[in-house]
Amino acid sequence: MRHARRTRSHRIVRAIALTVTAVLMFAVTGTAVIVLRLQGNVTSADITDLLGKDRPTAAVPDPNDPNAGQALNIMLMGSDWRGGQNAAIGGADPGMRSDTAIVMHLSADRKRIDLVSIPRDTIVDIPACTRSDGTTRKAHSGMFNSAFGFDPQNKDVAVAAACTVKTVEAVTHVRIDDFVVVDFVGFITMVDALGGVQICVPTDIYSPDANNVRLTAGLQTLNGALALDFARARKGTGLGDGSDTNRIGRQHALLAAMVRKVQSKNLLTNGPALLQFLNAATSSVTASPDLADLRTLTGLALSLRGTSGANITFMTIPWSPDPTDPNRVVMTADAAGIWADIAQDKPVTPGTQTPAPTTTGQAATTAPTPTKTPGKDAITADDVTTSVCG
Repeated sequence: MRHARRTRSHRIVRAIALTVTAVLMFAVTGTAVIVLRLQGNVTSADITDLLGKDRPTAAVPDPNDPNAGQALNIMLMGSDWRGGQNAAIGGADPGMRSDTAIVMHLSADRKRIDLVSIPRDTIVDIPACTRSDGTTRKAHSGMFNSAFGFDPQNKDVAVAAACTVKTVEAVTHVRIDDFVVVDFVGFITMVDALGGVQICVPTDIYSPDANNVRLTAGLQTLNGALALDFARARKGTGLGDGSDTNRIGRQHALLAAMVRKVQSKNLLTNGPALLQFLNAATSSVTASPDLADLRTLTGLALSLRGTSGANITFMTIPWSPDPTDPNRVVMTADAAGIWADIAQDKPVTPGTQTPAPTTTGQAATTAPTPTKTPGKDAITADDVTTSVCG
């Protein structure tokens, strides 16, 4: 069964939100000069008015420190708008859509990070959303990623993000505190700034739709361009059933590899490398006001520096085929429990997990084999970095 048959533009943006996650997990201790230099990279967008008043209850912050003792839920979105420099990477294309959506939960004690992907083809009830001209699109049932693209010609990122956040809150009953939208122009540079990421490719891969990318089975170090192709590849040889949900598992493995590389690479002693990494990671970003302020982001990153890889969990929300359309999916009953855990700041209990290789030897990252139970594919950053590349 294949989900989400889309154009080439949709095959690129799966890697986009990975950049933001790596930044939030990186304990930035750069000087004020670096922070001020990079501040101009991030575009701030306040979507509070667009979200309305009927929202899930927000946690009460500590009046002395908004991030101390407060769980945070951040919506990560990737935009496939392909104007400007983005057109040179993926080819010019009108409109604006998002096929990457991750709810990232940071526990109040900063000991856990849960990242839950929502497949783009999930059929959900999308609430009424207001366009930039003041008109409103009525509530309806549709594909989840259509919430971001409901006003594609206007290309207003704030409006697109607001409708996505509004949809997530309505469907999950989880309050979203902040959001980040990233396009793909800075992704390649960021991976290259890390010196590439190491991936254990289980089988030979060839995808004509992803820049004809070819990867040989075995331990591979991917530069930025290859990492982008690996993240977006769907159809071809060695790529499973060609579905979007199958591809999410490979994206989680890549994200975990990036997190571990950021944690292990001592960029703090290398000023030029640190600046290059942060410049790439903050480029082409639109964020809520708190996250657009790099001083606030620095404090948040510092609070996460003690989080272990074993407590950084990646998963796809449990899903099953839509009974009315085999090319679409719906969230299962298990999804409600996961969203409730997040709303209550409890450890997520996804159920049956993908077995992680435990053999010792040369560390690598292996993309997990999808489980037989759709959606229950939870892995941690440590799970995918302790295996031997066979």
